[in-house]
Amino acid sequence: MNLACSGPAAGRSPEERLAQMGVVLPPPPPPIGNFLTHVREGELLFLSGQGPREADGRLHTGKVGADVSVEQAYAHARLTGMNLLSVMRAALGELHRVRRVVKLLGMVNATPDFAHHPDVINGCSDLLVMTFGENGQHARSAVGLGSLPGNITVEIELVVAVDPH
Repeated sequence: MNLACSGPAAGRSPEERLAQMGVVLPPPPPPIGNFLTHVREGELLFLSGQGPREADGRLHTGKVGADVSVEQAYAHARLTGMNLLSVMRAALGELHRVRRVVKLLGMVNATPDFAHHPDVINGCSDLLVMTFGENGQHARSAVGLGSLPGNITVEIELVVAVDPH
């Protein structure tokens, strides 16, 4: 599915695109351990893994393929994408400084027989493409794991290229 922005959204800033979609970014989640939410090295911004945390701090938990459906997990991946965008905005000041989303690693807390990891992680990928247009298209891995911290349904990390200034 090609979700690159065209038509009315073309040429709009990422913040305008989010507003048009009715997306309000939550505050950036704090790290849950001894690490940083992001590290900038030159023109690359490395974003630590984020999970499906609501603005009130509540986490979505469970095993995808057992007690969480693909559709629910897609929504959790989209929420995780919103948290990543929030961290990006805090790190850069404004989302228009993102030149390109380079790489996404999506991890799904799934049953051993679950096979729809890409469908789940599309929740985040679709949001990034709708936010950044063609510059939101990225390389990606979507994998299943036996568990994730706090039993969260998904965890996603990103690498983005940013304007040098």
